[in-house]
Amino acid sequence: MQQNPLEIGPAGNRTARAIERARTMRGIAQRQLAARATELGRPMTVTTISRIERRRRRCDVDDLVAIAAALGVSPLALLAGEC
Repeated sequence: MQQNPLEIGPAGNRTARAIERARTMRGIAQRQLAARATELGRPMTVTTISRIERRRRRCDVDDLVAIAAALGVSPLALLAGEC
């Protein structure tokens, strides 16, 4: 049976966990992360961050780059789940 193309795969799941881990390790609330990403030019809401972390929304490349910058980490580190 073919996988739904919008379903979040292993890389997306790993990245979502890494985003949440990096955010909580830095003591940053979801609301603060959304505000930082917005300030960097990628408008985001707390709902967006929450859905990404709960794996209810895919994290596209632009989201990933903005979130990584807002957290002060490399997008590759988030993709690899190293945070």
